[in-house]
Amino acid sequence: MPSEADAILLCGGAGLRLRSITRGGPKALASIRGRPFLELLLNQLRRHGFTRVILAVGYQGELIRSHFGERFHGLELRYAEEPSPLGTGGALRNTANLMESEASLIMNGDSYTDADLPAFVADYRELKADVSVLVVPADGRTDCGLVSVDSNRRVIGFREKRGASGLQYVNAGIYIASNSILCDAPPGVRMSLEEELFPRWLADGKNVRSFMHRGSCVDIGTPERFQSAQDVLAGAEVDGTVLPDESQQE
Repeated sequence: MPSEADAILLCGGAGLRLRSITRGGPKALASIRGRPFLELLLNQLRRHGFTRVILAVGYQGELIRSHFGERFHGLELRYAEEPSPLGTGGALRNTANLMESEASLIMNGDSYTDADLPAFVADYRELKADVSVLVVPADGRTDCGLVSVDSNRRVIGFREKRGASGLQYVNAGIYIASNSILCDAPPGVRMSLEEELFPRWLADGKNVRSFMHRGSCVDIGTPERFQSAQDVLAGAEVDGTVLPDESQQE
């Protein structure tokens, strides 16, 4: 089933907050125990049966292309290069001419959640959703918006703050959406997936659903979280499976 869906990795950000770590390189190539962070995501997709991945690249995208090439351990890699910064929504729209499947799995290129991606895809299809969002339990962070969900797992608010109606979860940065809804956005326009497209889809009455993963989301967006990820992902095997770091055990 996953092989019928394209996977899109959003890895075009400059990672300004990580400049002291990346030394000006793209955030997706930030090293986790000697391996680029992006390698963990590609291994995860491969392990879950995906065969074709579109890399939405922007800032120094040529470094990502030169590192991974056109194939990675059996994955076919395609590159959608931004002519100028387009934001997460614009970068997605920029992949349209490379999409082949009727729906695409979308992942942020700076976070890792060891979720069951085939089950996520299957749930999206069973619900006949327009868009599905993978969420994790709220972890007390105050620097991110929360996804508000009703009792039927319908998303009723996006980037909500605490106190909003419905159950509150953290957005894991993993989605699946029909390509038709993605292509509704105008091409070549800078826009945010989280701040513009999702609110627009909710306002238009689109069937936006949630999928719960009772785990955590590891992101590398700040130097502090990047250092924490070194420990949390220390046991990541080459096939993408995250195992406990024995050095952290009693």
